[in-house]
Amino acid sequence: MSLQSPDSSETPGTADSPAPLKPLEGKVVLVVGVANAHSIATGCVKAFRAAGAHIVMTYLNAKARAYVEPVAKEVGAALLLPLDVEAAGEMETVFSQIETRFGRLDVLVHSIAYCPLEDLHGRVTDCSRQGFSRAMDISVHSLIRMARLAEPLMFEGGSILAMSYYGGEKVVDHYNIMGPVKAALEGTVRSLAVELGPRRIRVNALSPGPLKTRAGSGIAHFDELIDDARTRAPEGVLVTIEDVGNLAVIYASPATRRVTGETVHIDGGLHVRA
Repeated sequence: MSLQSPDSSETPGTADSPAPLKPLEGKVVLVVGVANAHSIATGCVKAFRAAGAHIVMTYLNAKARAYVEPVAKEVGAALLLPLDVEAAGEMETVFSQIETRFGRLDVLVHSIAYCPLEDLHGRVTDCSRQGFSRAMDISVHSLIRMARLAEPLMFEGGSILAMSYYGGEKVVDHYNIMGPVKAALEGTVRSLAVELGPRRIRVNALSPGPLKTRAGSGIAHFDELIDDARTRAPEGVLVTIEDVGNLAVIYASPATRRVTGETVHIDGGLHVRA
């Protein structure tokens, strides 16, 4: 579905009021993982739009589209495309549409993760083979497949960002099997950074603190996790999707052109607490 490109008719700055800096002016950004207006990925698309980028978004299925389309319209997304990473051919179609419309891709944001509830709520020891396989395929291997498809479109270099969580580094109560899954994601980020570095494609992970999102609400005792984060973070506040979006713009911009293979925390300092 084609919506519209970012509005280029905005009133330019004057000598007394210079135009705001747009570090990603004209760049093409694909954001995968918007589920609704409160998603981490939504904070990213809004920040990228404000930074001057052309936005490409995806939605999981027809049910999800009803929640994603209002966000796409708000940011003036150039393309809104279906993408179920388990559906054969859908991912290839997304990248083909980007190539047809723009001829290139500059930034890819991977903000999807999944685990069947029965495995998410159980012990790692009891995780089923099928549940583990699906969690790894959707949450980790999909990043590998996207990077492979993005590589030829990032012929002038680019930035790939994946959303992680501190539970991939330390054992977080109730995060369960998603801890090993996020650890695998961060390891994959490092490997992709090395392999794609010669193409001037940077790959980094952003690791936000707990946020009140639809995805997060699937974690058992999630309210306790939120309260603990607010209490223990040195700044005493929770991170917002806007905070994550602003950091994503920085890591997609030339300002961090020599930074790759990193996992960057954005949690008000929560991760430094014992």
